[in-house]
Amino acid sequence: MRLALAGACALLIAGCAGSAEPDTEAAAENAAIGPSPSAATAPSMTVQQLASAVGCTAEITTKAADYRQATCKSEQADYVLVDFDTVEGQRAWLDYAEMYGGIYLVGDRWALSAKSKEYMESLRATLGGTVEERGAFSSSPSPTSAQAETAAP
Repeated sequence: MRLALAGACALLIAGCAGSAEPDTEAAAENAAIGPSPSAATAPSMTVQQLASAVGCTAEITTKAADYRQATCKSEQADYVLVDFDTVEGQRAWLDYAEMYGGIYLVGDRWALSAKSKEYMESLRATLGGTVEERGAFSSSPSPTSAQAETAAP
């Protein structure tokens, strides 16, 4: 237990220093949260299966070459659901989502987002996967367009 806590603290400290990669930092955050079923143990699901599991009906909003995105609403939350053809496509999508931030429950070639980290943790107990917080670990904020315009000669 102490070794796991020490490892999590070391990763968190490295993340605060800005030397860790975003995926490493998300792993450190997940380690700090506690043990969870890995994405590999979370079965691969379609957006329709994910929607059914959370009690709503998926409405497809995007059909791309390598993923499908849907939304749905239940009494508990509004969801964004995504299924992917490949693990590489999933990681690329999550890396791109970094700029938007957010909290995602990530499984084997699927991801979903809803209202809060606590809620995502409760879904993790049911669906498996890992909770990833995107955009929360930036080592330095990027300048806003107003700051960039002011800084331009």
